[in-house]
Amino acid sequence: MTTEPSMLARMRAGEPYLADDPEIAAASARAQGLTHRINTTEPTDGESLRALFVELLGEYGDGAEIRPPFRCDYGSQITFGAGSFANFGLVVLDVVRVDIGKDVQIGPHVQLLTATHPLDAAQRREKWESGIPITIGDNVWLGGRVIVCPGVTIGDDTVVGAGSVVTRDLPAGVLAAGSPARVVRRT
Repeated sequence: MTTEPSMLARMRAGEPYLADDPEIAAASARAQGLTHRINTTEPTDGESLRALFVELLGEYGDGAEIRPPFRCDYGSQITFGAGSFANFGLVVLDVVRVDIGKDVQIGPHVQLLTATHPLDAAQRREKWESGIPITIGDNVWLGGRVIVCPGVTIGDDTVVGAGSVVTRDLPAGVLAAGSPARVVRRT
């Protein structure tokens, strides 16, 4: 006898799912509670903030720092590498994995968005959703208000200019900017 995978398992695998599932709601409530605690902790209390991020995220590397406010869907799908830094206002829609490498610099109000919805209007009305993972390589710098769209991989040592919308993969060692972001030159 085969059993259908749960909606949570489907979500994490990047398959279409319905978000009104009780298991998904419980995972979301956990993340909302922890992000509320993060966002109301004294900003100079680094020890408490670190403990909360370690509890929330799938991985929070040594020397990593995320400055509140911070928002995410689930947290457990996010890896945040050693020595990486995110300034105020990071939003991560992590219905699937978001892997952030080591020594990454993330400017204020950056959005990493894995969530996607069907183009078919009937499927949207039925509330189907899915996600495509995001991978940010080591030593990447994302300028303020950068938006990274579902399925994007950004190579090591790449810089993305402030306000850019990254809709496609970017190779290692380039400067990219614009909406949509395009490679300007090698760094």
